[in-house]
Amino acid sequence: MEYEGHKNANGVPDPAEIGIRPLEGDGDFRSKECIELLKQADIVVTNPPFSLFREYVAQLIEYDKKFVIIGNQNAITYKEIFKLIKENKIWLGPSIRSGDREFGVPKDYPLNAAGCRVDENGNKFIRVKGVRWFTNLDYKERHEELILTKTYKGNEKDYPKYDNFDAIEVSKTKDIPMDYDGAMGLPITFLDKYNPEQFEILGQMATTKIDEFNYGYPYINGKRIYARILIKKKIK
Repeated sequence: MEYEGHKNANGVPDPAEIGIRPLEGDGDFRSKECIELLKQADIVVTNPPFSLFREYVAQLIEYDKKFVIIGNQNAITYKEIFKLIKENKIWLGPSIRSGDREFGVPKDYPLNAAGCRVDENGNKFIRVKGVRWFTNLDYKERHEELILTKTYKGNEKDYPKYDNFDAIEVSKTKDIPMDYDGAMGLPITFLDKYNPEQFEILGQMATTKIDEFNYGYPYINGKRIYARILIKKKIK
């Protein structure tokens, strides 16, 4: 397709030629102007404010949008987000599985974080730990069966039970036993390998606030450990 009017030296049309225009307001996703733009979108791809992640996802669900957005992995434990994950309405994307990621920030942004840098052109970057893609777009790898090689029988001491919930502790996804059909607790990073045809999400042990999907932080022999997702294998 040919565009009329001026093109940049690299042949890319100017913003005005393809209908890009500045917003009239401040760009708040909750504004009427931005909501009207959202209604026109087929797929939303963005890095929303982490502090408003619950509200932003709720808006995407309300307007029935497909999306690929960046969020902190701890958002998995938010009551509103976990409910959507449990109901198989959103899941983690196929990349950014570990470590941290670098984000560009405005030049007037204060660099107080430990992981930050300024490049040779004065552009500022900070590194953020524990980020993930959150999406409701399906992909092939999400349905690949996790191969289980460990056993529970004969190794019961390696899989202690929680003090406050009838489930065994599985500290690493690769250690899920092939011969155990009861409830198991795994780190939230299990969702990187979660196959909804192979496993069922029962709930979580992630905060002190107990509700229909959260059973309080997990304890083993009186010691509190990190947040866990409760799952069990689906019987085929």
